[in-house]
Amino acid sequence: MSGAPIRTTCPYCGVGCGVLATPDGAGGVAIAGDPEHPANFGRLCSKGSALGQTVGLDGRLLAPRIDGAEAGWDTALDLIATRIGAAIETRGPESVAIYGSGQMLTEDYYVANKLMKGFIGAANIDTNSRLCMASSVAGHRRAFGSDTVPGTYEDLEEADLVVLVGSNLAWCHPVLYQRLAAAKAARPALRVVTVDPRRTATTDLADLHLPLRADTDVALFNALLAEIARRGAVDADYLAAHVAGFDAALDAARATDAAVTGLAAEDLAAFLDLWIGTERVVTVYSQGVNQSAAGTDKVNAIINCHLATGRIGRPGMGPFSVTGQPNAMGGREVGGLSNMLAAHLDLENPTHRFLVGQFWNAPRLAATPGLKAVDLFRACGRGEIEVLWIIGTNPVVSLPEADAVAEAMGRVPLVIVSDMFATTDTARRAHVLLPALGWGEKSGTVTNSERRVSRQRPFLPAPGEARPDWWALAEVGRRLGHAEAFAYESPAEIFREYAALSALAAAEGRDFDISALVEADYDAMPPAQWPVGGPARFFAGGGFFTPDRKGRMIAVAQAAPEARAPRFPFTLNTGRVRDQWHTMTRTGRSSRLGQHISEPFAEINPEDAGALGIGAADLVEVTSPHGTALLRALVTDRVLPGDVFVPMHWSGEFAARARVDALVPAVVDPHSGQPASKMGRVALRRHAAAWYGFAVSRARPEAATDYWALAPTPFGWRAELADAAAPDDWAAFARALFAAPEAEVVISEDRARGTARVALVGEGGVIAALFAAREPVEVARAHIVSAFGTEDPPRLLAGRPGAAQEDRGAIVCACFDVGVNTITASIARGEATSVETIGALLRAGSNCGSCRPELKSLLATHAPRVAAE
Repeated sequence: MSGAPIRTTCPYCGVGCGVLATPDGAGGVAIAGDPEHPANFGRLCSKGSALGQTVGLDGRLLAPRIDGAEAGWDTALDLIATRIGAAIETRGPESVAIYGSGQMLTEDYYVANKLMKGFIGAANIDTNSRLCMASSVAGHRRAFGSDTVPGTYEDLEEADLVVLVGSNLAWCHPVLYQRLAAAKAARPALRVVTVDPRRTATTDLADLHLPLRADTDVALFNALLAEIARRGAVDADYLAAHVAGFDAALDAARATDAAVTGLAAEDLAAFLDLWIGTERVVTVYSQGVNQSAAGTDKVNAIINCHLATGRIGRPGMGPFSVTGQPNAMGGREVGGLSNMLAAHLDLENPTHRFLVGQFWNAPRLAATPGLKAVDLFRACGRGEIEVLWIIGTNPVVSLPEADAVAEAMGRVPLVIVSDMFATTDTARRAHVLLPALGWGEKSGTVTNSERRVSRQRPFLPAPGEARPDWWALAEVGRRLGHAEAFAYESPAEIFREYAALSALAAAEGRDFDISALVEADYDAMPPAQWPVGGPARFFAGGGFFTPDRKGRMIAVAQAAPEARAPRFPFTLNTGRVRDQWHTMTRTGRSSRLGQHISEPFAEINPEDAGALGIGAADLVEVTSPHGTALLRALVTDRVLPGDVFVPMHWSGEFAARARVDALVPAVVDPHSGQPASKMGRVALRRHAAAWYGFAVSRARPEAATDYWALAPTPFGWRAELADAAAPDDWAAFARALFAAPEAEVVISEDRARGTARVALVGEGGVIAALFAAREPVEVARAHIVSAFGTEDPPRLLAGRPGAAQEDRGAIVCACFDVGVNTITASIARGEATSVETIGALLRAGSNCGSCRPELKSLLATHAPRVAAE
């Protein structure tokens, strides 16, 4: 396939950006934003812009494998169906489970849900969406009677106040951040508040930052509700006509002490004044709200304030959940969670079960909710699951108490993993591996955070024997004796069936309706927001999906903060970084995306670091009752004393000990089952290393040191290394590290100072280089990476560019490969005086804009000082 651009949708976050993909006919593709897509209007973030670097076939799983040996599809599918049938016969349908992913397309999700709930006969299907938005789902259902996102992206631009709660929008949803930043630039009166224990890149846009104590969001919004009532800002008419539960919610709010937030009185007062005094207000929330043992209560505390004031469903007003995954919303629509049915129908409702069972002609529709993600893997550990099918996700990295998850999988007699790669932490523990199609190869739909359904279209051929997930699921359904129910020949057929089911749901008074698309040209279908043909917003005039059609305000209380344990005195917060995605199975293969932050780290407040003797760039052991991680220390006042932030992305593929979810306790919200990934308790300790190293190589290093972290480069790999024991022979160590026993060695060693620099020379020149020292290695990493393969060994081992060469420094702008030294030099010369002029001169910040907060910081630090006259 080559020629004209193919309109498709980005596979990363829930913004759902449109992409123009132009294949080159040789397996590559040029990527651009789709200017006609209403989610992004041509904008892309750094990850989306680098999608072309992630479509290669290196390392791809291209044929089914059984116990490590290649097998044909028929053999693998026959085995799966036979084992599922046997498990149902001997231990019941509850002994079978599917664990899916927000990266699945809606059609894949639909078939998985139909197979598990309708034909296997149990509701044991859950997904990694449970880890990111289940609390929002539960909060919506409590307040609205359905999982309805009431607003649209345009509300962020039409609001006069946008409150971002537990959301680092600049790094996690960069295109939405840029839409908001553009709106604020065009209309400076628009105010932005960030509510987050950390000072993040998003804070750069804020007029007010509230660094509240972790997990005290309920207290903040209860204080707001109480103040709304005290000032007479309640919309009495809206409440009387459309809302129940106000009195109980207000009583709970008045009983809450806002002092638990730790906020300065003047900051809290400023927030209350802004929110109450601004009618057009949108409250955006994400994982800082959802990933909590009180996540659902936090969601309802936010919604309560909007319901009390009637600020919902009108332009520029409402609570807004932004999802972390590309198709978390699509999964919610098809009932991909264990406590839901397709088309937003309720598993607990007998009428809804009858309707779905009849529509599917299902022989044994599940009657009770299945196991949620954390409980599902606990059941695996207890030996209650006979067959576990994991599709497109990596729970050995992403679930809490991840080490226990790995052990639990080892107790399941048959683990099936459908994935693009056999090398993920999860795939390495599978009995059966099924090769899945990836982005650019598969065809289907996704739904973004504003309920907009978009097509993902293929522009690359299916590699090897890789097949769509829906096809593999349907083939198993046929082999279980349900050929008619799973006689799909294309994703278009699945979509039409699903759209037809939504018509029945709409007739039952549900919110979800895409029935107008039943006859649509699937291949040409443009983005469409549901309810298709209906209103863009919900609830301005009531019409909730509860029995009496009234919304519910929920009485919520702030839990007492957990006392800091002497053994584990620090609060662990987990999250994302700008240029990586989930467990790096895709972004970890992009050399461009690995340049900004190339190794896992722990952000530690200077006060805490000083007390523990931890210096910048030291290694730090982060330990919880459940596991230990070894990370680079990043000493910064962006985190509060007593807090530590660690990114969630690094897996066993890319680092020695950086699976942060191995540290996170499997504590869940009681209403949603969502893990509290932002409230672990940990201890910190400086890790004493005898030596540190930096390496570059053509082939992937075979690192066996205490600490290692790998990232791809345009020619191969870069690595950060450290170990408790220094090698006696650096040349031999380097040859083993790079698996090059016959390579010629060029070495420069100073035993007194404890430094060594080693280059390995093979066919075609330098094939690897290692720089080692007793302290963290200080070399020009960006220069070494860019010069590798072009410099002779002595010049490369100098570790610095020559007089005529530029050292770009660490990469700030991943989109255009612009380094910090290039930027600061331009600022110091007086050429770059603003973010806009940096963009005009160097292009940095002119594409996705994710680096603009860093550019502002560099301007503030390095701008020439004008002497006072």
